[in-house]
Amino acid sequence: MSRVLLVDDHLSFRQPLAFMLSREPTITVIGQAGTVAEARQYFLQVDIALVDLNLPDGEGEGLIRALKSVNPGAKALVLTASDSDTAMAQAVEAGAEGVLHKSRPIEEVIAAIGRLDAGEHLISPMETIALLRLVAHQREQDRTARAAIDRLTRREREVLQALSGGLHDREIAERLHVSTETIRTHMVNILHKLGVDSRMEALLFAMRHRLVTID
Repeated sequence: MSRVLLVDDHLSFRQPLAFMLSREPTITVIGQAGTVAEARQYFLQVDIALVDLNLPDGEGEGLIRALKSVNPGAKALVLTASDSDTAMAQAVEAGAEGVLHKSRPIEEVIAAIGRLDAGEHLISPMETIALLRLVAHQREQDRTARAAIDRLTRREREVLQALSGGLHDREIAERLHVSTETIRTHMVNILHKLGVDSRMEALLFAMRHRLVTID
């Protein structure tokens, strides 16, 4: 009998899933939780946790690590609406034994629980290696981006913020009380520091890394 915990903050998804799982003779749903905090009370009892990656008080990856730190024998099956390979890779790095998209049929979820309970691996060693390499590559990209961001001056960040508002050089210059030539110099420096070739690429970089806010 598999003792299963459901962790998902969407009741419209979690409750029907719990109902369907509870009808299986080999599964006992020992609890439901909408947050990491609510889930902690079940950690010592659970065999298999079905975990969403996006929770109100933390990420699913953190929950998986916390679960395995107190219950090393527990297994985690991520159920996510995300199609991101990076999100899947981060879940596997955290210790998840499997990842399924929420759109998959309930029969696949039940089968996955059965396979995990039988000690099977849902992700092959080659897939695991590829996913861990993806995480490492993403971390390297993040480090490179952070180093580039740290090189920006306060004024260059202000120029990027003004650029995100759709302002042209003259308008940015008026807002910052400098000359248009100074703004052009700032833009050249920004492109160089961020390693991009155009203002649009610089703006996309700034938005991706939350350097600017869009009103």
